[in-house]
Amino acid sequence: MPGEAVTLQLGPYAGSAGAHWWGLQAAALRRPAEAAELRSSALLRPAQAPGGREIHAPRLVALELKGGAGALRTGDAGAEAPVTWNGAVAAYLERGPGGASAAREEAASGSAAARGPAPAPSPLAAAQDVPSGSHVQLWSHHLNVQLHPKSLYVIRQYMHDGDCGCLEAFAQGEGLLQDPSCMEELEDRLHYFVEECDSLQGFQVLCDLHNGFSGVGAKVTELLCDEYSGKGILSWGLTPALSSVADSQRNAYRLMNTALGLVHLCAHSSLFCPLSLSGSLGLKPQPPVTFPYISYDASLSYHSSAILAAALDTLTVPYRLSSSQGSILHLAETLNFSGRKVAAAWASVPFPALHGSSLPDALCAHQDVPWKLLASCRERKGSSCFAQSVVLRGLGKDRPSSSSPGRQPRSPLHACESTERVLQRYLHTAFPGAFSTSHVLEQPCYTPAPYPQFFSPRLSRQGFLLDQAPTSSPAAVESIPVLAALQSAPVLHTLLYGLYKDLQKLNPRRCASFFSAGVEQDDFQEALHKLRTLAQCYETELEADGSEEEADSD
Repeated sequence: MPGEAVTLQLGPYAGSAGAHWWGLQAAALRRPAEAAELRSSALLRPAQAPGGREIHAPRLVALELKGGAGALRTGDAGAEAPVTWNGAVAAYLERGPGGASAAREEAASGSAAARGPAPAPSPLAAAQDVPSGSHVQLWSHHLNVQLHPKSLYVIRQYMHDGDCGCLEAFAQGEGLLQDPSCMEELEDRLHYFVEECDSLQGFQVLCDLHNGFSGVGAKVTELLCDEYSGKGILSWGLTPALSSVADSQRNAYRLMNTALGLVHLCAHSSLFCPLSLSGSLGLKPQPPVTFPYISYDASLSYHSSAILAAALDTLTVPYRLSSSQGSILHLAETLNFSGRKVAAAWASVPFPALHGSSLPDALCAHQDVPWKLLASCRERKGSSCFAQSVVLRGLGKDRPSSSSPGRQPRSPLHACESTERVLQRYLHTAFPGAFSTSHVLEQPCYTPAPYPQFFSPRLSRQGFLLDQAPTSSPAAVESIPVLAALQSAPVLHTLLYGLYKDLQKLNPRRCASFFSAGVEQDDFQEALHKLRTLAQCYETELEADGSEEEADSD
């Protein structure tokens, strides 16, 4: 079986998606019958809580800025008086006047408290009462699992929020890990988790693309590539659904951070996937991605990152399965041939299916695949792909078809003998000529608090469509079926070439302070060249015609 993976969270938005993701995995572990489909040991490490009860903590190194983890604390178990959260030891969030969270200074900066041996996770968890909606400002506010004391590393040179002292440029992030003390601290934490693995399969890197953490991600993936040659590195470049940037100069910073981070993360990873509900990574804003049965506030990281976490939890299934030999490296190799090291993510959250319907019924109800692109670019009609990894979960595997025995099947899908075969045949029809791998899970995506309840009243407790909305208050949605895919596809030409064209429009003189932070003009131009080369890897005749039309219109 493939072994364990170590995860790195780099930046506040990556932290928000990660906190939701760990919560989803913790919720699944409370259903042992279905949880057996996935190996919890792939991403989580077992430990003993006080009282002897077994708990699971992420095999995680999270980098955050001063003030970015709120009141989350680390250290030895006796350093803070813990309180009970769901029966496990947890630290608490301090509440100031009016119930606001007081951002105490974190006690996790590589201090001596984090250096001692700690067989069980120390109190690194959020409070039981999770604020709702706009009150959730930091990822620690909706973190409901315990972290190991080695997990959180606070970078004190920069502030999480404010008008000055922020990590806002790629070169600033790179510079942090050129500091020997910072690099030593990161390596120490990495080595701790790597050395306790029986068989390390690789790394997952969740990294903010839009700010200076893109530079941190560039150096982190370079370190992983150099030190752990032959191990899989799957990097996710995350961007909020809506940009908070108001002025044109900072918008230009966002664009350059994104491009430089994308090029460098791609170069040092086995596979790189941009992940966002934003309609565009470029200069022109586009409406964020919408989902028919979710009503979310795109301005809230708490909301948008929750949707991305459900996608992440599904997309990463291939190297977490109990019944499969697949690994991070295997997944990457199915998609990254011919220089195509960037993948696009698609997801249906939730997958629309009537309660009691079969998979053929659900698929035949839609003319096109009912998923949305999570790659911040315009979808084109007649989407195609070169290769894809698809996962369907939560629809049930025991009843692939609702056709009655002896009757003519209503469609070729209804004639398939298993749910796995239904999905394979559907993908073969929808994407002829593409190399498709697929997995079907009984386990849905569990969505208890602190996962936001932003679902349509048309959904049942299990996330299936009701014939009509209930007349009384709808019940909380406890789980949802999800369909998600990683694709090597021509749509990535639209994303990458569009980003390249927007960067060409920028006047470098107006961004002098960005370059003064440490990026050389020649290096930036080289990155632009690499971006265009990447775009060309996904070019088909249709995309080539589109590029010529765009050039003529400029």
